[in-house]
Amino acid sequence: QVQLVESGGGLVQAGASLRLSCAASGGTFSAYGMGWFRQAPGKEREFIATITSSGRATRYADSVKGRFTISRDNAKNTVYLQMNSLKFEDTAVYYCAAARGPGGALTTVSYNYWGQGTQVTVSS
Repeated sequence: QVQLVESGGGLVQAGASLRLSCAASGGTFSAYGMGWFRQAPGKEREFIATITSSGRATRYADSVKGRFTISRDNAKNTVYLQMNSLKFEDTAVYYCAAARGPGGALTTVSYNYWGQGTQVTVSS
């Protein structure tokens, strides 16, 4: 059983940056592909970014490409999401998730474990 705990959310102005962290425990972190998703009020949870278990490959949603960067430190059992040039429409609860295997999946059903989420609010 893998436990995931996100941190780093908060209230920022448009154009600012935030870095989210997700600390994993209870499993072999390097065996899991990791992803970040977000969910705004009244909307479905959407894919943001994913990174393979090795960290060699990443993919992003078009809405964040060029602004967000996913990375991982397998020695620290942590995955990060660096968010730059934040926009009002980035406001949401952000979740990290772990998928057994090499990873790279874009859909929620591909992930086995989820964190509790961290709120990101961007004021315009």
